[in-house]
Amino acid sequence: MYSFMTPSFSAPNNVWSAPALNNPSSTTPPSAFASSSSAALDIPIYANAAYYPNWRIYKKQAPSSLRLGFVSHVFYAFAWVKEDGTVYLSDEWADSQMPVDGTEGCLRAFIQLKQQYPQLKVILSIGGSGKGSENFAKVATSPAAVANFAYSARALVDQFGLDGIDVDWEHPSDIQQGEGFVYLLSQLRNALPSPRYTVTCALPAGEWALKYINLTVAQQYVDLFMIMCYDFSGPWLDRTGHQSQLYTPSDPYSAAAAVSCQSAVTYILSQNVQSNKILMGIPVYGRSFVGADNVNELYSGTDGDDGVFDYCDLPRPGAKEIYDESIGAAYCTGGSDGGFVSYDTPQTVEQKAKFVTHTRLGGLFYWHITADKRGVNSLLETGYNTLHDL
Repeated sequence: MYSFMTPSFSAPNNVWSAPALNNPSSTTPPSAFASSSSAALDIPIYANAAYYPNWRIYKKQAPSSLRLGFVSHVFYAFAWVKEDGTVYLSDEWADSQMPVDGTEGCLRAFIQLKQQYPQLKVILSIGGSGKGSENFAKVATSPAAVANFAYSARALVDQFGLDGIDVDWEHPSDIQQGEGFVYLLSQLRNALPSPRYTVTCALPAGEWALKYINLTVAQQYVDLFMIMCYDFSGPWLDRTGHQSQLYTPSDPYSAAAAVSCQSAVTYILSQNVQSNKILMGIPVYGRSFVGADNVNELYSGTDGDDGVFDYCDLPRPGAKEIYDESIGAAYCTGGSDGGFVSYDTPQTVEQKAKFVTHTRLGGLFYWHITADKRGVNSLLETGYNTLHDL
């Protein structure tokens, strides 16, 4: 058991402010979060955050190519952690050495974009799936390793001039690991005091995983909980399903179908977590089920990159796109490939953003920004505009 010691820090105000746009009807402001000395700075806005996977630089998607005017936070994914707790860059070349946008590495490229987008926060995300999270459980059992984690994370923040750290441990799988997770967050908060620095953590949407974490205590140490409201269904299941439905169907056909954005938020709020610390995740990709046309069907395999299509490549050629407003989900079917593909559209994002404002959550985030479309079909732009009633 860990003895949790509350770090000394001021509770942040998790509501951002932005000036009124000169042209409120414009959908492409140079920076929706630009600073101003006017009274309009008192206008509260919601977070509209996005992850940037470092491997996308190899697809020539440099930071300068992104439309960041609607983005409050960029989460740079991923750094990894060694068994002794040392946090290190997962791709030293891409992260800190490659010539990018006139500087060295993508991290510095994002930092220099803060001159154009003054209120943009650049956060380093540690972990992710697979290798990214494999050492967290061991690290969390050792106070020395946790101290090293916090120290080395702070060193990277200082080295690159970052705004904070996101912990994406996927995921604590028992009570002991849950306690270690909260202890790790407490020590990270000590190393990165508020309000100067931002500390966040990514969490799964299922109660089966959340139940191991004392969220009531954890919220003392984090500014935002990033709830991964996606991957509810995938190739690990025998039957098809929506991967990011807003609402649980009235008659769920399986345990997986009972998980929804709403069920995740309801559980987290039941743990006395402040609503404005919760960001709801949006997938900017679709999950494929070949040989199926709808939910709760057997399928023969998957298409795309490991069963995934970027949102910018959806719907598939010849496919019909369908929106189910009753549960806040969309999919395409009947195309030349992909089969049944579950993904979010501007319609579902608008519905989810309205849920966020109605529930008084902190905002939305997206995995990931490089898979989005531009213009009226942009999920990030739709989310921002709906959150702020534009």
